[in-house]
Amino acid sequence: MEWVRKWGVITVVGVVGIGLLFFGFWDEIKPREVRVEILHRDTVSQCHGESCRHGGEIIVDVAGAGEKPGVYKMATDSRIGDALVLAGGLAASADREWVAATLNLAEKLEDGEKIFIPRQSENSDIQNTQRTRESEIQKNQKVNINNASVSELDSLEGIGEARARVIIDNRPYSKTEELVSKAKIPQSVYDKISSNISVY
Repeated sequence: MEWVRKWGVITVVGVVGIGLLFFGFWDEIKPREVRVEILHRDTVSQCHGESCRHGGEIIVDVAGAGEKPGVYKMATDSRIGDALVLAGGLAASADREWVAATLNLAEKLEDGEKIFIPRQSENSDIQNTQRTRESEIQKNQKVNINNASVSELDSLEGIGEARARVIIDNRPYSKTEELVSKAKIPQSVYDKISSNISVY
């Protein structure tokens, strides 16, 4: 009877072990619950880019000779021509030639852009100032006698093409006064051009 009891215990242990193995294996392979969160369309932003952050609008400054200059909110696809229309068009004093030659009315606007329309008198003043500055620059520019061309030297009062070639043949010069000693330029001519020449 002893062996019957022994085998009975072994059988029970074996059945329990097989049961535990089965349930452990099933726990690994059984389908697990998957939770899916569905977002409604109205909770997802469909807006991208800088313009959308401003609600689909841009802000443009129209200044100068417009009928109603000011800061305007406009659609993101607006053009320069649209901004001028919104500002009431060009004032009577506006420089229409400048507008026609400079502004591209079909150009797309960007957020924060400024459009300035000059008046006729203002534009003339700007052009005159630019011409004055260019003239002053030209006056202040000196002819470098060590690297100037024949035509540049010829532009100096009293030099001419022949003397210009003599100046070139006797280079280099350490000081402008050497035009008299080395290139044999008359002192009277040198006195006239001394303020317009340099050696560097």
